[in-house]
Amino acid sequence: MYNLKIINSTVRPSRKGPLVVNWMAELARQHGDFAVEVLDLAEINLPIMNELAHPRLKQYEHEHTKQWSARIEEADAFIFVTAEYDHSYPAPLKNALEYLVQEWGYKAAGIVSYGGISAGTRAATALKADLIALKVVPLFEAVNIPFFEQFINEESGFTPNEISHKSAHVMLNELARWTKGMLVIRGIEKAEMR
Repeated sequence: MYNLKIINSTVRPSRKGPLVVNWMAELARQHGDFAVEVLDLAEINLPIMNELAHPRLKQYEHEHTKQWSARIEEADAFIFVTAEYDHSYPAPLKNALEYLVQEWGYKAAGIVSYGGISAGTRAATALKADLIALKVVPLFEAVNIPFFEQFINEESGFTPNEISHKSAHVMLNELARWTKGMLVIRGIEKAEMR
């Protein structure tokens, strides 16, 4: 199975991101090609980047950076779940990306964005540009959820419509395909996937 990290971008106390993340994580587990781990940036709580050496050198001084590096290094693929703040993605995700360089490279990523009328698409566009700079391959296939709060039920569960479900399945299929290709590029063989 491919090691998939689903990264939640929001950290503020009133956030709804974890509901979207939980939905996406369940779909990814059901897909069958992925071993899923959710990385919640609110729980990880990285400080503003505070390493002395440039991250490309991997000369980390702080334990929080070493732990973050190890979690991203072991990933085969990513799904970024992002809200839209001020026409971009949240600052904690930008900070988390900038902590590392080599650990991100040559891995595929899906993006799930949510918001109001724009469905978080401006955040997704900004995120794609930054991922490309880190040699992450952001997929064309994505999940964009407009007016997402209408899908939160009275039990605080997230139950999106059929369009979102179909988009998620298409994205997961493509993510598995691209992840297999990225393993070849990285020179890694996954015995269980051969």
